Amino acid sequence: MSAGGFHGGLKLPGRKEAAARPIRRCPPPAVLRVALRQHPGEAALPLVAAGQSVREGQLLARAVGPFGADLHAPCHAEVLSIDESGDGLLCLRPTAEDGDAIRLPLLDPDTAAADAIRARIAAAGVVGLGGAAFPTADKLAIAREAVILNGAECEPLIACDNRLLQERAEAVIRGGELLRRACGAGSLRIAIEEDMPAAREALLAAKADAPAFELDVLPARYPQGGERQLIEAVLGIEVPRGGLPRDIGIGVFNVGTAEAVWRAVAEGRPLTRRLVSVAGGGVVEPVVVEALIGTPVAELIGAAGGYREDAARLILGGPLTGRALADDDHGLRKGDNAIVVLSTAEIPETRTSMPCIRCGACATVCPARLQPQLLWQFGLAGQDSRLSDHGLFDCIECAACDLVCPSHIALTAGFREHKLRLRGEALERAAADAARERFEQRQARLEREAAERAEQEAEQQRRLLARDAVRAALERARARGKGPP
Repeated sequence: MSAGGFHGGLKLPGRKEAAARPIRRCPPPAVLRVALRQHPGEAALPLVAAGQSVREGQLLARAVGPFGADLHAPCHAEVLSIDESGDGLLCLRPTAEDGDAIRLPLLDPDTAAADAIRARIAAAGVVGLGGAAFPTADKLAIAREAVILNGAECEPLIACDNRLLQERAEAVIRGGELLRRACGAGSLRIAIEEDMPAAREALLAAKADAPAFELDVLPARYPQGGERQLIEAVLGIEVPRGGLPRDIGIGVFNVGTAEAVWRAVAEGRPLTRRLVSVAGGGVVEPVVVEALIGTPVAELIGAAGGYREDAARLILGGPLTGRALADDDHGLRKGDNAIVVLSTAEIPETRTSMPCIRCGACATVCPARLQPQLLWQFGLAGQDSRLSDHGLFDCIECAACDLVCPSHIALTAGFREHKLRLRGEALERAAADAARERFEQRQARLEREAAERAEQEAEQQRRLLARDAVRAALERARARGKGPP
């Protein structure tokens, strides 16, 4: 066991009440709302039709292009409707079980080859369950030297990984071993924080009968759960600016992802359900819920006892990195790890922002080693090139800078807006460049075709002239032959 550190960060109240209660199963809702795009790539292509009956585990939609993931039926159901606009949406009505669930052929987890493990993970639609939802098989395609399972659940109120480790530690370890073998890594480490004693004891208890791993117990500090920060805390290695963990031979996977990998390989189960924290002062009983993908948020709140009278704000994700929901119809996606309901008393007081006083507190806590005060100034001045040069896109939007800013400036929101704008402008430039290239290629093709036609016409004219010359010569020859000797 080891304890490391990373640059910046904050010590925040954990508020992990949900981790103290057993995982609670959420029953199937009246309607499942399954998004076709639950990953960074394009929306999956539906393979079913409205009115069709499907069985649990049946392939509903096939991945399209890079960074996509297959979708499977969370339970026996009837397809009510299919909407392929935007992220796409399959509405399913759960039905009484009639027949066995569909399972993928079992693999021997002790002997399966690396390529077979990767293929199984892809076929099961497994993605990162820590939030990004990047397809796990894609991450495993590149060889690594070490694998770290991320159990450092540092954001307040999120507790699904904590509870998972308490109840299913051995499945997590065995899934981690499969991940290690799948990418050829030499070592497996599991990182948790020191305020997770029950999870620590469960991992140590399972260690005797599970594959070898090293347990890293880290000081509780936000945002240690970010993979760059975790690598620095565990290994003392920094991921280069603009680079990725794979560039230094490290693979970081969420502990929930590891469990899903174990179920996919050893039990043939596609990813159709996940654990989600339901917490905050606005719910009756904070708890970790196991629910089918597509379960509306309203049902998850119901599994936690429902709303309290003073419930005031609904957030998908953690209180610092999540996004506000306008209603509770949102269907649970593979990457959704938390639902937070804030009470009236928990909503931060709205304060008028003031000019930056250049105190440097934001730079002190920034885990990406950025200068947020400078980025803010560049944004105000419209200096886009300087925004990029000073690492805007290295910002992980953890909001640590917001928490310490004495001027109450909404730094993270501003950085997020600049990122969206610059990415949008880059896409527009790329589209314009592509359109110009297509135009130039078309013009070149038209000019080439015109030149070819001109050459063909000239050749035809030359042939006609040559033929006429031959005829004239023959006529002259005949004329000479008929004349006087």
